[in-house]
Amino acid sequence: MGKIIIKDIPDLKRAAGEFLRQTRGVRIYAFYGSMGAGKTTFISALCSELGVEDEVASPTFTIVNEYRAADGTPVYHFDFYRIDKVSEALDIGYAEYIDSPGICLMEWPEKIEELIPEDALRVHITEDADGSRTVSFDLDKVNHA
Repeated sequence: MGKIIIKDIPDLKRAAGEFLRQTRGVRIYAFYGSMGAGKTTFISALCSELGVEDEVASPTFTIVNEYRAADGTPVYHFDFYRIDKVSEALDIGYAEYIDSPGICLMEWPEKIEELIPEDALRVHITEDADGSRTVSFDLDKVNHA
């Protein structure tokens, strides 16, 4: 079981880099956490570490934003918070994104749980009493390169 503690906002860069090193080879990430846990903030830090130059914002209304990593790899950032039916995710081309070679970063995956591939890394972000965040994940449940 992997676990990374993010002490504060200045610690995000270190935590994102460590997370990417530990999860190298994973392509599909499903981020679980309550409202305000820091999913979007952490995903923004991950995109920065991947070399995304665009401003990263939650795609709450568009459902998916597309970025490019420094090496040209597409990075897809999903926010399924406003999804009411799984068919809405399918309507935006979810299957094509998931089947592409791009990196998929999903917020609120519980809204489309039946569509999450088995090889997705399920990542849980929790807010700790001291304001820090704990990012936990189990690589043993993922087939990665």
